[in-house]
Amino acid sequence: MSKEKELIESGRAVLGIELGSTRIKAVLIDENHTPIASGSHEWENRLENGFWTYSLEDVWTGLRHSYQDLAADVEKKYGAVITKIGAMGFSAMMHGYMAFDREDKLLVPFRTWRNSNTGEAADALTKLFSYNIPQRWSISHLYQAILNGEEHVPEITYLTTLSGYIHWQLTGNKVLGVGDASGMFPIDMNTKTYDGAMVEKFDSLVADKHYSWKLLDIMPKVLVAGERAGVLTEEGARMLDVSGRLEPGCPICPPEGDAGTGMVATNSVAKRSGNVSAGTSVFGMVVLERELSRVYTEIDLVTTPDGSLVGMAHANNCTSDLNAWVGIFKEFAESFGIDVDMNRLFGTLYNKALEGDADCGGLLSYGYLSGEPVMGVMDGRALFARATNSRFNLANFMRSHLYAALGALKVGMDILLKEEHVEIDNVLGHGGLFKTRGVGQSILAAAIDVPVSVMETAGEGGPWGMAILAAYMLRRAEEENLQDYLAEKVFGGEKGTTIQPNPEDVKGFEAFIEKFKKGIAIQEAAIKSLS
Repeated sequence: MSKEKELIESGRAVLGIELGSTRIKAVLIDENHTPIASGSHEWENRLENGFWTYSLEDVWTGLRHSYQDLAADVEKKYGAVITKIGAMGFSAMMHGYMAFDREDKLLVPFRTWRNSNTGEAADALTKLFSYNIPQRWSISHLYQAILNGEEHVPEITYLTTLSGYIHWQLTGNKVLGVGDASGMFPIDMNTKTYDGAMVEKFDSLVADKHYSWKLLDIMPKVLVAGERAGVLTEEGARMLDVSGRLEPGCPICPPEGDAGTGMVATNSVAKRSGNVSAGTSVFGMVVLERELSRVYTEIDLVTTPDGSLVGMAHANNCTSDLNAWVGIFKEFAESFGIDVDMNRLFGTLYNKALEGDADCGGLLSYGYLSGEPVMGVMDGRALFARATNSRFNLANFMRSHLYAALGALKVGMDILLKEEHVEIDNVLGHGGLFKTRGVGQSILAAAIDVPVSVMETAGEGGPWGMAILAAYMLRRAEEENLQDYLAEKVFGGEKGTTIQPNPEDVKGFEAFIEKFKKGIAIQEAAIKSLS
């Protein structure tokens, strides 16, 4: 403990904070990249005036509370007070729309990645660029606002993501890591910044509007992992630490998106490596050896934090409806006066699913609380259906919900694996779906027919990955690339567990997904019938 205390008090510890969909988490690491303290804050998005959003008050309350929780953890464990930090970095959920005017005022409430109202814009830009532009991307939100004739658009002076906003407020610098930037606008793999030809096409597309800005005027500057992105200002230190103890001057690395930090946290930045992050949303990422043969609207093309091309299959919905069902079982147990431990409840129900039929016995579930563009669903209606001759029992019920949580992801991953024949050596799983040992791994292995590993550090997730990126900026040797740094200095002795796909489960998931795709018509009927 004295070693950690000296490290913290001398200002050599490194901090990563990530603003996820349901939790803001801070992780402090030592010089071996081992987490030594953490803090968190629970939060939730709200549907207001037709948009999924978080208020700026939510952002700052949550960010400060997660830091305060971290500081309290440090004091409790080590009897130490944080006054200096060696380096830090901030990451957040990608995409979305945060537009500011010349007085740095937010013009419209933050529109998150979860909104699916940008279909017209996304389709038009995909055709214009001959490059898939998903509805979640910032450029889709901007162009949809233009198509809608929204009054605020001419007033925009800066457009960024949530991580870019936090970084700007704490450093004064309008920059963004290339991974997060690749979810705003397409990136040129040669220049590691926005694709110049596509920028020109967009500016020409909106030229008749006669805005005072061109696209590059309002976008953050793109940086790659390892570059310095500014320092914590005096004002920034006060914004983060309301106790006033934290000193300014800490170097800060480029802000990143949660996809990039997930790649770092699972050592998945090398070609032929992949990872799946499964929580509120789910996405599978594979670092590509070559460009895809054609445009797929189901596949995002983004980058690693150091700028390598990544194929990304993303689904808006994953565990939210599944968690709601677990909550129903909790309420049932409590009705009998049983005090329920949630970890045990999740573990029991998840393991029960492994006893179910490989095809879920004919049961069908859709956990769509919001739209799911990959499946052509523009709005969400969570539902469960079964035929009269289906095998309706608890095991199949839970299994169907676990399968459904990965259903849209499988549709996207099948394109990469079966149509583009992308080679993947191994997939690393991380996020809430994998907390119950072995279950999420087995289900994912069945879905994609690839070995799935979970590392012992997988539970640390994005904020740990962000802290590693900050440490890489601070400590890397000259010309040392991110792949080598991770392999040699972070994951050299890392242990994990690997589960091979079970052929019967693979066959069962294939049968389920065919029924799942046909059943989308049920989802469409529910959207029309249930307001």
